[in-house]
Amino acid sequence: MKYTSTAFLPLLLASALLYSCSSNPYASTNRAHKKQLKTYAKQLRTVPAIEPETSSLQLGDQWVGTTNFSMRRPNFVVIHHTAQNSTDHTLKTFTMPKTQVSAHYVIGRDGKVYHMLNDNLRAWHGGNSRWGNNTDLNSSSIGIELDNNGAEPFEEAQIKSLLDVLAMLKETYNIPAENFIGHSDIAPVRKVDPNETFPWKRLAAHGFGLWYDEGVVAQFLQPAAPITVLDSTASQPVLILQPLDSVSTIPPHFNPKEALRIIGYDTRDLPAAIRAFKLHFIQDEVNMVLTEKDKIILYNLYQKYL
Repeated sequence: MKYTSTAFLPLLLASALLYSCSSNPYASTNRAHKKQLKTYAKQLRTVPAIEPETSSLQLGDQWVGTTNFSMRRPNFVVIHHTAQNSTDHTLKTFTMPKTQVSAHYVIGRDGKVYHMLNDNLRAWHGGNSRWGNNTDLNSSSIGIELDNNGAEPFEEAQIKSLLDVLAMLKETYNIPAENFIGHSDIAPVRKVDPNETFPWKRLAAHGFGLWYDEGVVAQFLQPAAPITVLDSTASQPVLILQPLDSVSTIPPHFNPKEALRIIGYDTRDLPAAIRAFKLHFIQDEVNMVLTEKDKIILYNLYQKYL
């Protein structure tokens, strides 16, 4: 299904009618939102953007505007939990200038979706963050906040709505599967959201994020298998163990820190990066230590991200 403006027109009209017929507690902040949009629109219409009279640059003889440009195209989706008490609590937080935080979408426990900012504009959700060489995720991502106090499972209606939103965003902006990530992934020292109950494996099954190959990991963990051979000097078959070198193992040169960096994690604080990795992909015993199983999972994912 193509997500086009035409497809959503009836919904938008119905929403507009609903809002016009009811009292909106955010009417004043909506007016402030529109006023700010007009200010930015005025800046965009200012041509040329550099004033010849005040600039120290050696400018050309006339202003020439290119015909080849477009709006920004978000290339990442960053998922958060709100760590607040309700959807209303979060909506109020995101409409108070003093908080200096926002997101493009807020999804309530009941599955209701609040699209708070145009996807082409920059929300303030990532903060001081890093993913690979990208040090300004706010400028290249869409932020989605899930109403959750940080210590509870996510509601089914909420996850279903999230999957619908992600499908729309992936199709609209052609966002790569590996670029659907969590706040803790991009800010491992500061953040632990979404919490360890978040269904990353389910999202990956729908094409939003990567997941490890459980069958491959199980093969690595499989102990040496016994095989039956007949000892010619014995009257009964004798069991011997399969040689260890025939069991799958991680290459001796494998470097977990380098693997985390290749995936995208900021490894300047390695323990924090390990915890963020385990919060996303392991989701039990979330700590700063890599077990042997964790290393096998990391190795499998590292190969996917190469």
